[in-house]
Amino acid sequence: MKLYSRSQVVVIVCITIIAMLVLCSGMFAIFRVRTGEKTEELPVESEEIQEEPKYSDTPVFEFKTSAPDQVKKVDLDGYSQEEIQNITVYANCKDAVVNITTEVVAVNWFLEPVPQSGGSGSGAIIDKRGYVVTNTHVIADAYRIYVSLADGTQYEGTVVGSDTASDIAVVKFTPPENMELRTINFGDSAHLKVGQKVIAIGNPFGLERTMTTGIVSGLGRPIQSSQNTIIRNMIQTDTAINPGNSGGPLLDTNGRIIGINTMIYSNSGDSAGIGFAVPADTAKRVAAELIQNGKVRRGSIDATFVQLNSSIANYAKLAVNSGLLVQQVAEKGNAAKAGLKGGTEAVRYGSMRNSQVIYLGGDVITAIDGIAVNSLAGYYAALESKKPGDEVSVAVLRGRKTEVIEIVLTE
Repeated sequence: MKLYSRSQVVVIVCITIIAMLVLCSGMFAIFRVRTGEKTEELPVESEEIQEEPKYSDTPVFEFKTSAPDQVKKVDLDGYSQEEIQNITVYANCKDAVVNITTEVVAVNWFLEPVPQSGGSGSGAIIDKRGYVVTNTHVIADAYRIYVSLADGTQYEGTVVGSDTASDIAVVKFTPPENMELRTINFGDSAHLKVGQKVIAIGNPFGLERTMTTGIVSGLGRPIQSSQNTIIRNMIQTDTAINPGNSGGPLLDTNGRIIGINTMIYSNSGDSAGIGFAVPADTAKRVAAELIQNGKVRRGSIDATFVQLNSSIANYAKLAVNSGLLVQQVAEKGNAAKAGLKGGTEAVRYGSMRNSQVIYLGGDVITAIDGIAVNSLAGYYAALESKKPGDEVSVAVLRGRKTEVIEIVLTE
């Protein structure tokens, strides 16, 4: 054990006291500095908290298209009026139709990722800066995207944005500075008539820039493209559309896009004279928003739903066997404020392995803004063009009585 003299003890105590005083003063100074910094930064921090991503409710993106003097002039002597029409449209639009090919990533026998050829389709140049509109399913799961132009050049493209609800996607490639791209303008699909002549240009079976003609066979067709997706207001046409045409333009006789060729109805997979195109009004709105915001903002009802079927309807003794059964409504949300009611009776539904708890006793949504809602796909289709903040009229079955409530949509 080490012993200290009285003088040594006094010196050690004095040194300890001085060190503690210095440390305390330093901490006090640091506390004052940090407190002062916080006070000065408060306004800045509050401004950052209030800042949110800003999206435009109405797309203001303006497409940069080809100048009128770039439209090609062709020798039309000796042709019929219909032939002149076809020749002119093709001459003015073919250079703006592109072939899109993709590469996807697969796994080999050694479980190694390897690139392999993916699908192919068509697209239309809608902006001189290299923006191309096509279908989402054309570029789905793509590892690389290649855009081939009419002059044979090929460029690697990037996905600007894609929207499964409308099956519309935008791809961008970067042309050389001295290249002036040909573009195709969007037309008006709201005033199409059944029987009106239409023209399709695309790349069926890899045969680049193939032109076919036909008529508008039907309008306003709701077509289910996947389990939870119904695309409304599709244009039906008898124009020959085959694999490879997807994403290509459906044109009017003035060479304007009135639709984006999307799918066919066929038992064999080849054209059977029943093709469908996304209307130009939808494609233009979606493409503009994808370019501007990178995504499409859509409104929704702040509640959860279960799609009705006969089993649930019979058990719950409901008057309908289709629609959306409201499960839970967000507390203090817009739907709750409007009076939408959720379920209160919890029951287990499904097989033992795949059972889930659902709630009975809530409202059943049967229509939105006059559009019948029989399924989740119908619900998404009814809100496809709606934005957060829009007000919709929702028809609900409450007990045995149908009521209509106004709900402001959320994001």
